[in-house]
Amino acid sequence: MSGTQPHRGSGGRTPGKHIIRGSVSLPESELMWRFSRSSGPGGQHVNTSDSQVELRFDVARTEALPEVWKDRALERLAGKLIDGVISVRASEHRSQWRNRETALVRLAALIAEATAPPPRPRRATKIPRGINERRLREKKQRAETKRGRTGRDW
Repeated sequence: MSGTQPHRGSGGRTPGKHIIRGSVSLPESELMWRFSRSSGPGGQHVNTSDSQVELRFDVARTEALPEVWKDRALERLAGKLIDGVISVRASEHRSQWRNRETALVRLAALIAEATAPPPRPRRATKIPRGINERRLREKKQRAETKRGRTGRDW
């Protein structure tokens, strides 16, 4: 691929799905890849190869995520979405293949985190009396130690 042409498909990888959590996965057909020249290390080779990878996934229109997950993702990723599409870039590596892998892992982690169920609410517990008494006792000892440091004897 040259320039910044969008590309859909596997691009040398085995076509298939990329697991998010449990049995839910991202199908390769819904991933949009874009390649461009990357800045950074690589010498003369960097001027001719499109090693930077941009991976886009349309969260708003996907059929791969359950409706509840999709709603969570749209809510939690609202600041990172552009028209319902999440975009991830990778350009750390010199090879396009490794940047593709990095972008895919980042996207999967981002979606997994955004679709995770909310944590259980914290149950308030009472502090045991013994622990509280010990804390107050230690506090008094510390105060006595500090009081003994006053400059009377100097």
